[in-house]
Amino acid sequence: MAAAMVWVPILEEGVFRFDASEAARAAAGPSLSFAEPHRREVVLRDGAGRPAVVPECEVVGDDVHRVLIKLPFGTSFYGTGEASGPLERTVKRVFTWNTDAWGYGSGTTSLYQSHPWVLSILPDGKSLGVLADNTRRCEIDLRQESTIKFAALSAYPIITFGPFDTPAQVVSSLSHTIGTVSMPSKWALGYHQCRFSYKSSERVLEVIRTFREKGIPCDVVWMDIDYMDGFRCFTFDNNRFADPKSMVDDLHSIGCKSIWMLDPGIKEEKGYFVYDSGSENDVWIKKADGSPFIGEVWPGDCVFPDFTSERIRTWWARLVRDFISNGVDGIWNDMNEPAMTTTTKTMPESNIHRGDTDIGGVQNHSYYHNVYGMLMARSTYEGMVMSNAEKRPFVLTRAGFIGSQRYAATWTGDNLSNWEHLHMSLSMVLQLGLSGQPLSGPDIGGFAGNATPRLFGRWMGVGALFPFSRGHSEAGTVDHEPWSFGEECEEVCRLALLRRYRLLLHIYTLFYVSHKKGTPVAAPLFFAGKIETSFLLGPLLVCASTLPDKGAHECAHKLPNGIWLPFDFGDSHPDLPMLYLRGGAILPVGLPIQHVGEASLEDNLSLLVALDENGKAEGVLFEDAGDGYGFTQGDYLLLKTEGSWKRPNRNLNISILLGGGAMISSRGVDGEDVHCTMPSEFEVSSLVATTELDLKERLKTIRPIPDMDESSGQEGAELSETPIVLKSGDWFLKIVPWIGGRIISMTHLPSDSQWLHSRIEIHGYEEYSGTEYRSAGCTEEYKIIRGHLEQSCVEESICLEGDIGGGLVLQRHISILKGNPKIFQIDSSIQARSVGPGSGGFSRLVCLRVRPTFTLLHPTAAVVAFTAINGSTQEISLDSGEVTLEGGLRPNGEWTLVDKCSGLSMVNRFDHRQVSKCLVHWGTSDLKMELWSDERPVSEDTPLRICHQYEVTQT
Repeated sequence: MAAAMVWVPILEEGVFRFDASEAARAAAGPSLSFAEPHRREVVLRDGAGRPAVVPECEVVGDDVHRVLIKLPFGTSFYGTGEASGPLERTVKRVFTWNTDAWGYGSGTTSLYQSHPWVLSILPDGKSLGVLADNTRRCEIDLRQESTIKFAALSAYPIITFGPFDTPAQVVSSLSHTIGTVSMPSKWALGYHQCRFSYKSSERVLEVIRTFREKGIPCDVVWMDIDYMDGFRCFTFDNNRFADPKSMVDDLHSIGCKSIWMLDPGIKEEKGYFVYDSGSENDVWIKKADGSPFIGEVWPGDCVFPDFTSERIRTWWARLVRDFISNGVDGIWNDMNEPAMTTTTKTMPESNIHRGDTDIGGVQNHSYYHNVYGMLMARSTYEGMVMSNAEKRPFVLTRAGFIGSQRYAATWTGDNLSNWEHLHMSLSMVLQLGLSGQPLSGPDIGGFAGNATPRLFGRWMGVGALFPFSRGHSEAGTVDHEPWSFGEECEEVCRLALLRRYRLLLHIYTLFYVSHKKGTPVAAPLFFAGKIETSFLLGPLLVCASTLPDKGAHECAHKLPNGIWLPFDFGDSHPDLPMLYLRGGAILPVGLPIQHVGEASLEDNLSLLVALDENGKAEGVLFEDAGDGYGFTQGDYLLLKTEGSWKRPNRNLNISILLGGGAMISSRGVDGEDVHCTMPSEFEVSSLVATTELDLKERLKTIRPIPDMDESSGQEGAELSETPIVLKSGDWFLKIVPWIGGRIISMTHLPSDSQWLHSRIEIHGYEEYSGTEYRSAGCTEEYKIIRGHLEQSCVEESICLEGDIGGGLVLQRHISILKGNPKIFQIDSSIQARSVGPGSGGFSRLVCLRVRPTFTLLHPTAAVVAFTAINGSTQEISLDSGEVTLEGGLRPNGEWTLVDKCSGLSMVNRFDHRQVSKCLVHWGTSDLKMELWSDERPVSEDTPLRICHQYEVTQT
């Protein structure tokens, strides 16, 4: 079905709303009801009332509403909000469905937030933004050349922004539609230290005092759920956090704020004041039968506030207001996708929300799921305002929707402690910025797993320059404080964070500009979309390295056009990023303080100046109280332009960059002319040459952070070796021989679908040599006995072998079939090599178990389908839990994992004569499809073998 299009200008010049019909508009409900603060009609300058580039659009489908937007050939795509993988989203596909995605990979298609938004860079250099005004699950498919495809189960408007001359103008236009970021307090832009969990008040104070003793800057410490009494929100453990107000007072006395977690899951327990109050006020989300929905989270059985109602948001806000009286400085909303321990990882879509009329009214959960986290953050924000209207609230939310930046910062979720996630963290922060959320950052060092010293130090080097800078780590991992990885790493962390605090005046100014104009704080270099290790903070260019064996100074950085001059603070280090300032810019620099409370408006101010080709430069500096709302009444100073504050009596240090890190300096007083004598061209050349030579010699004397193969101290520590890549035909695999020889990533290239993703030491594709869990085979170190090399480090086939004891080896030959590159094959066997003469040549009893853990793209839409040996047709869904198939119920040589939502199926073929049992086990977001051989002894002549294949097809 195709429909005619209607384009209507709705907001400002260059912004259009598109609908297929009046009926579609009516079915879609209130447009931009969650994101748009004010709607206004304007007169466009072009009398035709259309954008300069009109996309070709069509609506196709009956049950599924698909919108296709065809743009000029050569268009590239960015945006899509919180998305893993590369910065450029061309040829990618995502699904907007907020998901608890612990340990996500580069191919994960649904993360914690939903942004149905695409930023297009047109072939002529102009930019166009496209927003699908839809809160439900939505597919964004960018795999077809220069084409945007949206697909959802209900009608929705499309809104375009532009074309404009630059991506920043598009993002600014979007931000004025959905709301710009709330102006953060200055302390919120300092460094944050977090852990799941700091178990007591004493431990919290010990950590912050260590920061102060070691001279490492820090402004905030975080309390995860272990501060609570039995994970009950708004309570404190009477033993470990007996006097939170006293602890907070101690923190404040040494310049540190505290942020505390609040989850949406409220323990179902009579006598617990929050549960009793909520039940009395009828605030819980309902099941279809009208009774409160109960789901399991950290406290056990829980009920959940219905934040779609203003009445209920006010109830929650009052709880927050009272909670703040304990000295709480900020609040962390976690698990608010909402997440819970079910196979779908969230509540049933049939649950009922009693939403207010202006945002859609009474609807089932599928309508409100993606905005639940944002509405919780809004309610928390409003509670903080109730507590003290003279302070700017700080809220961090894991789940969100486009427009969440009005209420909360965000982070990139439960990432992994490895080099791939370090690399992805840059792109993810930049994508969020391009989608209207400038206040974001990753868990520095990685949340899950143990960082190595070099990985942690390198991550801190770049993470200290992200808009939001926080270190966080999971329970059961080694300590991840800056001093936890040796002296070299500690020094790099100290230097990195001192950099941040010297640049805090600039970062704070960028946030003021973002708050007023909607521009990103951290922005990518669009001229080179494949370069993902550099980003801009205004005129400041940060060039990092995410390669384990190369520092930033050893990498060839492609700079934008124009003049870019390198500089440092006398802190250049092999494990820190390189810094450049754009010609024509002035960068304000503060003192190297330990926390923002040490700073004063009268402190000496440094200005770094990079002259343009005409010998000119200009800059901007916003200064106010650092908190509160006096700036909205004119109580601020904006360098050279506006504000009621008088210029402070302070000394200036002006440094003019000459190139190669060289500079000349002059001193003066703020508000007065400062004169500086420029050297001759010969003197400049000499200074530059000398400075460059000095820097090279200095870098030679600095010891980089040691590259350790393995982090120490905890079982299950991840190794730092780079996985082997096997790539050919339709498949891209990552294989780690060093623990279990496991496959940790399985990506089907034509469909851009990742069917398997895991940490190095657990899950993924595993094999065992016995019927018991984690028997020999899955944890041994494997060696590569042969492989066919296609190009450097990329292979078409590989053969691994692991010694599993008792004279046995487990051999695995993984290959992508040359005759049919759509298929990859795994031929595994347990072989006897030296079982001993006393055994008669036979080994112990063994069973070959093939145990892959597949990632479910859409858990509720997945089934395992097959024809059994007895001829019956079988379909196993997630409601089945664990299913064992033996005898005639086994698949007759083939079973298929079907994703009904994406239309993709993965076929697993095998010789049923080699397989005695099949097992299906549904997890919360994954699926195990196991193949078991007979259990028997083996000899040199009678190995156990299972040979099987995988192929992805279109359903």
